[in-house]
Amino acid sequence: MYEVEVKCRADHDAVRARLSELGADRRETVEQTDTYYDAPHREFAETDEALRVRREGDATTRLAYKGPLVEDASKTREEHETAVADAQAVRGILDGLGFAPAAVVEKRREVYGYAGYTVVLDDVADLGEFVEVETEAGEAAIDDAREGAFELLRELGLDPGDQIRTSYLGILLEDSQ
Repeated sequence: MYEVEVKCRADHDAVRARLSELGADRRETVEQTDTYYDAPHREFAETDEALRVRREGDATTRLAYKGPLVEDASKTREEHETAVADAQAVRGILDGLGFAPAAVVEKRREVYGYAGYTVVLDDVADLGEFVEVETEAGEAAIDDAREGAFELLRELGLDPGDQIRTSYLGILLEDSQ
C-alpha cells in the first residue's frame, strides 16, 4: 500500500475555518513524538527511507517503515506501520540490532476527515504550522489519489505548487546544518 501525501506550510486558523465550511469531520487532536532511527547496514538519508517509532500521548506506540519517494509530483511512498504493545521492548530490539536514534520530531496534530482524505494540521516543534492531505492507494490508483489531494488543497485555499516533499525530519536536519 502507498501513502499518497501532499504537505505545505499554512495558517491553521484559515484552514480550520475552511474545513468547517466544508463540513469536514474533526477526528482528534494528538501529541506525537517521532523517533527516527539510523540503520547499521545502509544510510537512510541516501536511500530516502525512514524507520520511525511514534509515541502518541501516553498510550499508543507505532513502528513504521517508509520507503523512498516513488514519484516527483507528491510525497508518495510505500509505508508499513503497525501498533506495538511495548515501546521499551521495540527500542531494545532496535538498539540490539544496531539501529541508533537519529532525531526526534515533536508535533501537535489535529486530524480531520473529508472526501476520503485525511487532512492533518501539524504544529511541529521548531518548524511551525503545516497542512498534510493524505490517503492510501494501491499502485494503480496513485495518480488519481494525488490529483484528488491537489484538488482538496485548492478547496482549502492552498496551492499544490507550494507543496513540500521533504519530511519533517529532513527539514529539521537541513535547518540544523
